[in-house]
Amino acid sequence: MHRLFPYFKKYWRYFAAALGLLVIMANADLALPDYMSQIVNIGIQQNGIESPLPDLMRQNTMDNLGFLMSRDDFSRLRSAYRLINQGDASYPAGASGPVYVLSLNDRTQKPLLEQSIVKPMLFIYGVGMAQKNPEMAGQILGGEAGSHLVALPKSIDLLEVFKTMPSATREQILNAAMAQMDKLEPNTVKQMAVRGVQAEYEALGVNIQQQQTSYVLRVGALMLGLALVAAVTSISTSYMASRASAGIARDLRLAVFKKAQYFSPGEFDQFSTASLITRTTNDVTQVQQVIFMIVRMALMAPLLAVGAVVRAVGKSPNMWWLIALAVTLLLLVIGLIFAITMPRFKLMQILVDKLNLVTRENLSGMLVIRAFNKQAYEEGRFDKANRELNSTMLYIGRMMITLFPLMNLIMTGLNVAIIWAGAREIATSNLRVGDMMAFMQYSMTVMFSFINLSMLFIMIPRAAVSAHRIADVLETAIAIEDPAEPKALTEPVVGAVEFRDVDFRYPDAEEDVLHDISFKAEPGKMTAVIGSTGSGKSTLMNLIPRFFDVTKGEILLDGVDIRELSQHDLREQIGYISQKTLLFSGTIASNLQFSKPGATAEEMREALEIAQAADFVDQTEEGLQLEIAQAGANVSGGQKQRLAIARALVKKPAIYLFDDSFSALDFKTDAKLRAELKERVSDSTMIVVTQRVATAKNSDHILVLDNGRVVGQGTHQELMKNCETYQEIANSQLSKEELAA
Repeated sequence: MHRLFPYFKKYWRYFAAALGLLVIMANADLALPDYMSQIVNIGIQQNGIESPLPDLMRQNTMDNLGFLMSRDDFSRLRSAYRLINQGDASYPAGASGPVYVLSLNDRTQKPLLEQSIVKPMLFIYGVGMAQKNPEMAGQILGGEAGSHLVALPKSIDLLEVFKTMPSATREQILNAAMAQMDKLEPNTVKQMAVRGVQAEYEALGVNIQQQQTSYVLRVGALMLGLALVAAVTSISTSYMASRASAGIARDLRLAVFKKAQYFSPGEFDQFSTASLITRTTNDVTQVQQVIFMIVRMALMAPLLAVGAVVRAVGKSPNMWWLIALAVTLLLLVIGLIFAITMPRFKLMQILVDKLNLVTRENLSGMLVIRAFNKQAYEEGRFDKANRELNSTMLYIGRMMITLFPLMNLIMTGLNVAIIWAGAREIATSNLRVGDMMAFMQYSMTVMFSFINLSMLFIMIPRAAVSAHRIADVLETAIAIEDPAEPKALTEPVVGAVEFRDVDFRYPDAEEDVLHDISFKAEPGKMTAVIGSTGSGKSTLMNLIPRFFDVTKGEILLDGVDIRELSQHDLREQIGYISQKTLLFSGTIASNLQFSKPGATAEEMREALEIAQAADFVDQTEEGLQLEIAQAGANVSGGQKQRLAIARALVKKPAIYLFDDSFSALDFKTDAKLRAELKERVSDSTMIVVTQRVATAKNSDHILVLDNGRVVGQGTHQELMKNCETYQEIANSQLSKEELAA
């Protein structure tokens, strides 16, 4: 994947924005369980009372606190309240007598005041519960302190009795109560003290139900707001990830396409057409999907996992081992499946290539397959490739299917273990119900984070294989390169082509295909290249536009070595009609304008007339707008060749290269076409590869090839006298009368 990093740099802003949004989303998601635990712990169990520091307090309660607290602590507490009487706007409706109202100017003092008031407030609550609920009073104050107070008559105020006790007894009861409180978990002490605050509010006539409802609605609204923030950031992150991944995929497809356009036939030997199609489509899609998942999951999962672990341990430090055990089991299961399926993921891309290859061969060779009655054989080939891919994907699918039930089993087991351990913690007052619920949610967040990362780690190797396949194309050295400082042709370009002692050998071949080729093709003349099949005619033709570079010697255009020209400038002077005629899907006009964008109807009409294609074009109602199917499938071979010749003629270049381009034409049309070329394109250089002596004999110069060597050159009459190879070809094709004509 690192080999494609240069294509990622352009989108760093999207990645940075996505990371920032993910941080916001992670914090919002992680805050929700905490607020849920607050609704349970405070909203439900504490009736919406958040603090053991009362907002309202009766005067006698303040006096009792003064009796139980140290002088400094009580002084700070007293300064935080102001005394109000009936008639004040904030005076509670159910109160009687003076009331203290909390009025903190410095909110940072609140934690210190809560710490100093929590145990005295709990003591007051415990004393109040001594005769109503002796068992609870014993849990709060301790057995000895509770027994002293429970033994007193129910009609008296126990706190007043406590104040009048001998100092030694009073000190003993107070110390026993404080020792008992120290044994309890701090949150439990705080929660019990809040019950004392609730009793105080009830004595003042405060509507506890309304306060509880208000708290739940307030925290619930905050949770809805956080959920909305998480949703908005999630959508925004997905948008950023989509823009980045789709943009990278677009750039990669374009880069592969552009690179392939500059491939010489030697590079195409390394990559089959089916493989290039797969790399441009399927492989790029794999990379795109993984980039999207990396942004959405790989960056998010660690944030959630770390944050959830920290918050879960903060809720219950004694149960961290449950998360560690579950994550370990999960990673073991995923690692095992990962090790089993990875080789199959790598094999899958090769099988996709193979299936594409068989499919393309069948579609392109359909007529040949039917002609030889090989449908059953080709169906078998396709079925074999299809079944291999199918079995591989089924194997991977079965492995992945087993993964999810195992994950569910581990997560369900984790939930059960949390409830079991949490119940024990709650029973010992070390954990609150809301905190256990939050711990459970944080544990699930950790598990899902590891699952997402694991899924990503399974997909990354497959995408890495695809990335390497794409990089192999992009990093392939181009054999045909422009010179660092290309020369320019002298205007006007004449078009004289000269071969000087040219040898050529295909890449990785052991022997030369062409040997010591020397000839000159001049403007205004037609040079024919003839020879038996495999003699090197098309190879010689491919050297002129630099589809290959010569191994030895040089090819000159107007006296300049073509390797010293830019490929664009060289090919601008050439009208090339290949041996394998190819038309593009579109119209006749769009195919003709392929060589000269913006060509006028008159220019196209002239080219069609020279190419002897005007008649069949005029016979159609659409004319130049006649639809051409892909590869010219809806026209005959002769019509296809004539349209390809017309396409080159529209360009009006200095050099025409006809690579066996008259083979599908009848002799009459061939003769008319050559006559039109000689008359109307008389100032250009024409090089014609042909196997027909009838096509070659009227040429100004004929080059005879045999096994890659020039065995004769000259006019038809000269070669009939002194070239045995030409004589054999001519005698095999034409009668004596035709040769004499």
